[in-house]
Amino acid sequence: MSDDINKNKGPGTDAPSGFGSSSRRAFLSRLGSVGLLATTAPLARAVPPATPDLASTPSTPTPPQTGLPVTLRINGAEHKLQLDPRTTLLDCLRENIGLTGTKKGCDHGQCGACTVHINGRRVNSCLSFAVMHEGDEITTIEGLGQPGNLHPMQAAFVACDGYQCGYCTSGQIMSAAALMNEPCGPHDADVKELMSGNICRCGAYSNIVAAIQSVRQNKLSES
Repeated sequence: MSDDINKNKGPGTDAPSGFGSSSRRAFLSRLGSVGLLATTAPLARAVPPATPDLASTPSTPTPPQTGLPVTLRINGAEHKLQLDPRTTLLDCLRENIGLTGTKKGCDHGQCGACTVHINGRRVNSCLSFAVMHEGDEITTIEGLGQPGNLHPMQAAFVACDGYQCGYCTSGQIMSAAALMNEPCGPHDADVKELMSGNICRCGAYSNIVAAIQSVRQNKLSES
């Protein structure tokens, strides 16, 4: 019987039973190792980004200042500025110098709230570029008078109640003060004509005219 069994075995079956299974395990183990290396090799080869050395990194150069250098004389003081040539005198006064008494109303030269004096003459500052006025004498409402030392026109506006909300008042006073040095007839209608460029949305026109006329009368009496 044992001989018949041995005869049924094919060639090579005399090898130990553990040889084939051991070879399969070794093969699968090697295959798994190769797969593991294949997946981890890119990670091993990857180089982390280097952290920049802040001490050795050159600093970003400061961009050059833009704009035009200009020196403006405002209320007796000089201001050295670097301005965009498109900057209006109104925006320069408010944003660069910090003189916010000059008001921005329409920004189109139609309401007079932004009136200032340039060399003694009234000008709508929203219609004039700041760089045009180097060397000029610029006067704003802050330079016309101060609490405790009011300009006669400011005092007259207070006495005659020539304002309500007050937004247009600085422009009204600046125009009225300049009017004192302009040819103007004696009547209220003459004053109204020369003040027509200054709008009061509250409608305090009669009191404004009264204030101006009172200053004119005082000036005539003093002369």
